[in-house]
Amino acid sequence: MANAASMREEAETVAVKALAFVAADPELLPRFLAITGIEANSIRRAAAEPGFLAGVLQFILAHEPTLLRFAEETGTPPAAVGKALRALPLGDDDHERST
Repeated sequence: MANAASMREEAETVAVKALAFVAADPELLPRFLAITGIEANSIRRAAAEPGFLAGVLQFILAHEPTLLRFAEETGTPPAAVGKALRALPLGDDDHERST
């Protein structure tokens, strides 16, 4: 279990970097907010919701130029973003979902 917890923690770190990257970009932030339907003043509350961090990574992964710029600016290998997504709740079908 320690390995899974460690992977989750690393994934959350990548996702938080991704959120900071999106929030600091005057073109990406409005697009992210429009796609997610989240208001700018609600991001902190939304970030606590299951699946939010996975959604941030999905947003980064959905546009290769954004992924590559994120990778370059943060020193995060592009493959690490997909790996992080899979380690987060709602990042793939291997995690339990409440229905």
